[in-house]
Amino acid sequence: MSERLRAQLWPLPTLGVALAIVAGVGLPLLDGLTQHDMPSWLRAYLFGGSPDAARSVLAAIAGSMITVTALTFSLTVVTLQLASSQFSPRLLRTFTADRYVQATLALFLATFTFALTVLRTVRTGDDGQTGFVPQTSVTVAFVLTLASVLALVLFLSHLAREIRIESMMSSVLSAADRTIHRLLPEEPDLSGEPSARGDSAAAPPEPPANALTLAAGASGFLTSVDEAALLKAAVEADALVRIDRPPGSSLIAGTPVGAAWPRTGEPFTRDTRARLAEEVPHAVRTGAERTDLQDVAFGLRQLTDIAAKALSPGINDPTTAVHALSHSSALLCELARRDLGPRLLRDEHRQIRVVLCRPDLQDLLDLAVDQPLRYGAAEPAVLARIAMLLRELAWCTVPARHSPVVAALARLRSTVDAQDLHAAERLRLTELAQHVDEALAGRWAQARRH
Repeated sequence: MSERLRAQLWPLPTLGVALAIVAGVGLPLLDGLTQHDMPSWLRAYLFGGSPDAARSVLAAIAGSMITVTALTFSLTVVTLQLASSQFSPRLLRTFTADRYVQATLALFLATFTFALTVLRTVRTGDDGQTGFVPQTSVTVAFVLTLASVLALVLFLSHLAREIRIESMMSSVLSAADRTIHRLLPEEPDLSGEPSARGDSAAAPPEPPANALTLAAGASGFLTSVDEAALLKAAVEADALVRIDRPPGSSLIAGTPVGAAWPRTGEPFTRDTRARLAEEVPHAVRTGAERTDLQDVAFGLRQLTDIAAKALSPGINDPTTAVHALSHSSALLCELARRDLGPRLLRDEHRQIRVVLCRPDLQDLLDLAVDQPLRYGAAEPAVLARIAMLLRELAWCTVPARHSPVVAALARLRSTVDAQDLHAAERLRLTELAQHVDEALAGRWAQARRH
């Protein structure tokens, strides 16, 4: 739930409105209690106008702030539309989760609500009423207005910066890097074998042929797995549970998502089978869209979308595709230093109980390279950047993990051979492919200038 709220525009502005209502009711009451006991030096800094002047100021603040808020919402919607159509629909979360945008909208709406709430407490003295001007409250409304003007200028500057594709890709890279460090804290051993500290130090158990099939409880994208609930269900059933779909996968309700089988080899009882079939789908949570909560491949998916969209005939922007591949290379090199094996959950006796599938380096490299290689096959700059990506990944990867790079290099060479390229371009791409071979051998050759 917290992940869903983080990517929504309304929670923070709603909180701002609620606080503004409380302040708009409570601060005038405090004004009434302290109006005659306030020091003269402090009163000199507060609003000193008549009730009519106070009403005019508050009305002007409320009217202008709702206009500014509408403008801000319009600019945000235009930005979201541009990001969706020009770059990738998967980038919308980057904008809606932007705390700066949410805080700006919250400040504007809070200022409007506070001014409107305080306005109802101003009394002019007509009809036998005692005139009352909440000096502190009007002053606070004035200060909030000045803060809103400054926030508007900063918001426009922030929007102009964030709408640039370079800023978008940097935001995606930063978010993906945080996800990697949060979910994959262990690094592989220098020998290329999984670290003894990692969960994948032992070979994950495979389900037998008669294992209980576990079905997805709802359709959507697999956003997260409740590891504690899954482990508890496995321990109570004295079973081993395997979830063979990684976060980010598209699930269809009723289709298999994993399997469970008895740890001792004895068949499950009917009650145990029913309990596992009910509890496991509840622990496998789905949503309407992919998130980076447990999905280490989501950042690569976003960057690949940007590259693919940039290479489409309607946009034809290979430079953006090259930049996206550069960010993908940075992510892949970071992932190559992590333990990408299946995540194993153990009970209190250190016995494996749950196996959670995660993408391996082959899956991640295919995600980053396949579509740009297909759509950018006729663009030498894209092919050259893919070759450099493979070279950088080969350099950052231990020999035991070189096979995905070797396979991708073979696809790259096959693609280059199939293209009608200029002799100089073909020579450069051939040289770059050779540099990948040398990086796989542990050598970093210097590029020759043609």
